Amino acid sequence: MDHFAYRNRSLYCDDVPVAELAAHYGTPLYVYSEATLVHHLKQIQDAFAEAKPIICYSIKANGNLSIARLMGQHGAGFDVTSGGEFYRAMKAGPSDAKIVFAGVGKSDAEIQFALENKVYLFDVESEQELHAIGAVAEKMGVVANVALRVNPDLPPKTHVKTDTSVKGVKFGLDIETVLDVAKGVVGHKNLCVAGLHMHLGSPILSAEPYKQGAEKGVKLITELRKQGHNVTVLNMGGGFGIHYRKQEALHASAFAKEILPAVKETGCQLVLEPGRFIVGNAGILVSRVVFTKETGGKRYVIQDAAMNDLIRPTLYDSFHRIWPVTPKDTVPEQPADYEADIPGTIKQDVVGPVCESGDFLAKARNLPELHRGELLAVFSAGAYGMAMASNYNARCRAAEVLVTGGTHRLIRRRETYTDLVAAEVDCLK
Repeated sequence: MDHFAYRNRSLYCDDVPVAELAAHYGTPLYVYSEATLVHHLKQIQDAFAEAKPIICYSIKANGNLSIARLMGQHGAGFDVTSGGEFYRAMKAGPSDAKIVFAGVGKSDAEIQFALENKVYLFDVESEQELHAIGAVAEKMGVVANVALRVNPDLPPKTHVKTDTSVKGVKFGLDIETVLDVAKGVVGHKNLCVAGLHMHLGSPILSAEPYKQGAEKGVKLITELRKQGHNVTVLNMGGGFGIHYRKQEALHASAFAKEILPAVKETGCQLVLEPGRFIVGNAGILVSRVVFTKETGGKRYVIQDAAMNDLIRPTLYDSFHRIWPVTPKDTVPEQPADYEADIPGTIKQDVVGPVCESGDFLAKARNLPELHRGELLAVFSAGAYGMAMASNYNARCRAAEVLVTGGTHRLIRRRETYTDLVAAEVDCLK
């Protein structure tokens, strides 16, 4: 569920009209619902409650400090994939939040930084990384806790660019060799193989892959313990799907049903790393129509949000629902099916100002006739929207707003032209 709804043909976020936010903060604008963020975190907490899980919010999905701080205030730790994300997690707090460090290319400096700041666990993705962590830990005179990330080699289950547990991807240790890698560090004075990690990709709309992965995980934990590793953590990652098209996503309890038996059988501490599931449906991207045109038999809506603001459609061919913020009474207030033929609409491409043919938010989408100045809402944009935004074409990144009930506040100001060049060395001086 989310807290974006139409009332009398005006889109609201919680109790605030989105048009009011656009007028106050400008466009393009990311708008987040605090109630939705907390709801989805709590859904996971409740579904897995019997295992007393450590839920580490995935900073890469949306690392805004206000959102991360909200997660920490409601009991979450953090999943990070770089030193910069680790720093964000620390700034968000609380000071005792558990931080899990994933990613295939951790530098020695990042490893040292994490160890200095009491990282809870490294998710290890290769044999060389395992030994690199051991070497840094030895120089520092500390013990590094690691979870071996295994690629369970499951059938394809999501987009090829976000499926991380099929044969041949860069992530994790092959399931055929992970035990040999683990055997090589038995008795290592500065490494503790404390866990097994398994992230299957994202977004996943079926619980079956988690069942298959968890079953393989149980067998591997048994073998790791036989080798002498005191494995106490089972990290099943994240990847739970969300509503992009209709109501296609599963409740968190469906995933819990498949994962919890493995937790019980192994007696491990469960760690989860959700990001999209929490923040995806909690955010929208609001844009304003700049121009419309018809050419080559196609109709275009040119609005002020572009691929630099939301790259998912260009990068993944992803679908986001799009509808006017204040739809006229000639069309449905909110369609039940955005992919069907909708009375009062015509097929149009929704594109941005970026100088690329690949700059689009939707193609051949059923939309009402739109005019210069009208507002559009791009739904389910909270995850991997602002997090992947860029300054391509020297465009200033959007502002971000958090809505709490009937109030709203700026949580990231809109960039300025000065910001675009602030970090560059002026060679003319």
